[in-house]
Amino acid sequence: MAPALRSVCVYCGSRPGARPAYVDEARALGQLIAAEGWRLVYGAGDVGLMGEVARAAQGAGARTFGVIPTHLFSLERGKRDLSTLVVTETMHERKKVMFMNSDAIVVLPGGAGTLDEFFEVLTWRQLDLHARPIFLLDTEGYWQPLLALMGHIIAEGFAPPVMADFVQAVPDVATLADALRAALN
Repeated sequence: MAPALRSVCVYCGSRPGARPAYVDEARALGQLIAAEGWRLVYGAGDVGLMGEVARAAQGAGARTFGVIPTHLFSLERGKRDLSTLVVTETMHERKKVMFMNSDAIVVLPGGAGTLDEFFEVLTWRQLDLHARPIFLLDTEGYWQPLLALMGHIIAEGFAPPVMADFVQAVPDVATLADALRAALN
């Protein structure tokens, strides 16, 4: 019997960001996903870090599963050459389909949409609706303010201390590789 296909859901920016390291790490993540034989699950865009991860994963032979709502297809230049492309009506459906087709979540630098996706899966984890591992790829310390905010939320009594255990911040794709292998095997 063949081992189950493992899928890594990647949330990230539809822009490349201000630092070259963001693009470099996005490409490295796409290559890692392919090298490990995992499937990329992502927002189906061909722009920003989304496009970088997808092109790197495809170029290295990974299967790709993209999910995009109709209203973003032209804005995010929906990538039509994916292994699987799902077009949804709403953002909520997009997030649900991405989550349901993943075994682990990796959050790269991004903006409000990336934060929305992160906080939704974190909330679901806190409510014990899933046990998937959640990783923040903390490229050049990008997520340090978010981690400080989470610490503040816990310290002020608005979340249990265990919330900090639901998220693992890693500094680079090399460190993430070991963490993902451990989580997916």
